[in-house]
Amino acid sequence: MQLAVLPGDGIGPDVINAALPVIETVGLPWALEYGDVGWECWRSGGDPVPPQTWELLGKTDTCLLGAITSKPAREAEQELPTCLRVNPPIYRSPVIQLRQNLGLYANVRPIRDLRNDQFNFVVIRENTEGLYAGLDFRPVPADLWEHVRVHPNAADSGREETAATIRLQTRTGIERLVRFGFAYAHSHGFDRVTVADKPNVLRASSTLLRGIVESIAEEHPEIEVEILNVDALALWMVTRPERFGVILAENMFGDILSDLGAGIMGGLGLAPSANLGSSGSYFEPVHGSAPKMAGTGRANPLATILTIAEIAEHHDFPREATTIRSAVRTVVERRHSSDVTYDLGGTATTTAAANAVLKEIER
Repeated sequence: MQLAVLPGDGIGPDVINAALPVIETVGLPWALEYGDVGWECWRSGGDPVPPQTWELLGKTDTCLLGAITSKPAREAEQELPTCLRVNPPIYRSPVIQLRQNLGLYANVRPIRDLRNDQFNFVVIRENTEGLYAGLDFRPVPADLWEHVRVHPNAADSGREETAATIRLQTRTGIERLVRFGFAYAHSHGFDRVTVADKPNVLRASSTLLRGIVESIAEEHPEIEVEILNVDALALWMVTRPERFGVILAENMFGDILSDLGAGIMGGLGLAPSANLGSSGSYFEPVHGSAPKMAGTGRANPLATILTIAEIAEHHDFPREATTIRSAVRTVVERRHSSDVTYDLGGTATTTAAANAVLKEIER
């Protein structure tokens, strides 16, 4: 298998370099090919995903991404070279580009108890629509204003001083996510699918969602299905995480719930993720690039190591995936100060924490 490795920005190279020896230690027969992505690509050429990176992704089987720095439009333009500032290109998030161009509609976030084994569930987030579909306006376009101005606050503020975002829900997007969720439940031994929404408030779009969920659920009578208010679901994730199996959510709800799940696990330093579609994929730890921490040796590499386990599982190396997860679990359970980084209460450097996992794999 050929694996594209895109270290990215900030602590991305730190955690990638520390984690990659796991591949050889556990005996995965992968060929690695490196590419560039992220902020430095934007600063030098005005494109955070340069053409040669797309070529790399086209000839490899999947991708391991380190971390990406993104900044608002004004700050982004200020970091362009002078020759590009006259007619600056629009900054488009590399993550969004990868998801859209590769057709990766499902973001998969496993939430596992690495200390007491009391919960094991997954948040699967729709990647392409919802409130993150890009239908975000200020001022409100004239044709949309006819609908928005009925709100008293909008009428008082006027079209120029009103912003509006549309939550896009389509049969195409919902149906493929729900089918993906049921297939994931089957393949991973879960007997419950929970859909996060807000049907008591977002009545029209939630009705579309409910109809599709109920129709597909009829094809899977052996799996329990429920639709819960997202706020209640968030509470139960904290107080009763063991009740969940597969959680499906639209883009923004899933964004929030998956980070909440990382907190339940013990922090973003333990949270891997996969972005999957009908054919392509890429995998990444979910923490940010933390530019101020770059090169300090303090970043936690365990999320990246667990992400390698997700790649292994997805590409039919289940024994190696289990070995990696077991080694990480042992290190996290033991919590020796010299084996875990500061966020887990230890004093280990990024490399030392990764080496602790390597030693467990070798044992």
